[in-house]
Amino acid sequence: MAECTAEFVGTFMLVYTIGCNVLTGGGVWAGTSIACVLMVCIYALGGVSGAHFNPAVSVALGLSGKREWKDVGIYCGVQMVAGALAGLAYAATLWSAFNLEPTAGFKWWQAGLAEILYTCMLCFVILNVAASNKHSGKNQFYGLAIGFVIVAGAHGAGHISGGCFNPAVAFGIDVSSAGMGLFWCLPYIIFELVGACLAAGLFRVVRPHDYNTNKDNRVDDFPYPLSAKLAAEFIGTYFLVLTVGLNVIGGSPAAAWSIAASLMCMVFALGSVSGAHFNPAVTFAIVLRGRQKFSPQDAGMYMGVQILAGIIAAFTYTLMENGETFALAPGKGYGWAQVAVAEVAFTFLLAFVVLSVATVRNPLSEYFGLAIGSCVTAGGFAIGGISGGSLNPAVSFGISSAHILNGGHFWHCLAYSVFELIGGALAAGVFVGTRPSEYSVSKSALPPSP
Repeated sequence: MAECTAEFVGTFMLVYTIGCNVLTGGGVWAGTSIACVLMVCIYALGGVSGAHFNPAVSVALGLSGKREWKDVGIYCGVQMVAGALAGLAYAATLWSAFNLEPTAGFKWWQAGLAEILYTCMLCFVILNVAASNKHSGKNQFYGLAIGFVIVAGAHGAGHISGGCFNPAVAFGIDVSSAGMGLFWCLPYIIFELVGACLAAGLFRVVRPHDYNTNKDNRVDDFPYPLSAKLAAEFIGTYFLVLTVGLNVIGGSPAAAWSIAASLMCMVFALGSVSGAHFNPAVTFAIVLRGRQKFSPQDAGMYMGVQILAGIIAAFTYTLMENGETFALAPGKGYGWAQVAVAEVAFTFLLAFVVLSVATVRNPLSEYFGLAIGSCVTAGGFAIGGISGGSLNPAVSFGISSAHILNGGHFWHCLAYSVFELIGGALAAGVFVGTRPSEYSVSKSALPPSP
């Protein structure tokens, strides 16, 4: 009963907050408002029920063997009832409602792809930060990581599908607007459950230890295989570049905030698997930094996978946006020299923060994702008008590759990548100069005397 009550309260507050934001014109902060209500309810009720608040999440946990199917069924029923009652509640509060459907100008399959991908991202982050053997019950960043998937998805895909990512939300919206037509919740629910299944499958790829651990179930006793690491780099880079493209083409006024949120969430989710580089310039900086168990061969594979993921993500957002792309080029009134300085400076910042918070002997254990993601908030708003704020060769390659379809110049990504790699190299050099203790051998690290 306590668990069901917790699921009801969390789901009700989530759907009610969504409805109030939409009907009162929450504007640029609506996505953040919804993300925050999810985050605070997760922190408040996670210790009671696990804080699913979403039938797709419950199904993903069931498919991953993290929750009994009996509990999944009960949770889903409670969440759907809570969503419907919350829909009626915001409609009664504001004496208004809104319909659930793909946004004008987009087809059903584009809305479906948006719902599948970002529901997958949401469920995937939850599985990694809150349900994996590595992290379950062992961190306090889980609520932040989960909640801010909504910032990424709402600003990225909201202009296509409305940004539900939750069958209880879809059902609640449709119930409250039944007089306008009760249909779209069923397709949306199907899309979202497909996203949950995809997330469960990807989780098994990146967390093989959860299904093949030693007798003591101590996952730290052996490293992740290279295949899992490369898969993690692909997934993280893919969602990052996808969010970049959807925000830019969708004209989001909070693009940098949304992109930073996507990076932060994926760093929290996959940092313990691959290191969560998602950026060839970061990988390059880590190689140059030295003293890491990271070979140049592995670095080359990381970079190749990151660039491939960026290109595939770019063609994905092009498909979702009716073939629309955008150029990687200096902003209006700026030249290539200014682009070079801007990209070097903020790629340096990003790579230097990664080196400083994640590769040191005593790395941050709770705020590393927030620190790394915030570099994109800083750089995106600071130099977005100058260079676009790419800060990442995988992003640059993706943007230019897709823009070829509309007559764009591919060579721009090569120039941007040079600037970004210079920023990564500069970060490694400054790290060596500011962290001499990382290169000294402490007495405790010396081998014992014979």
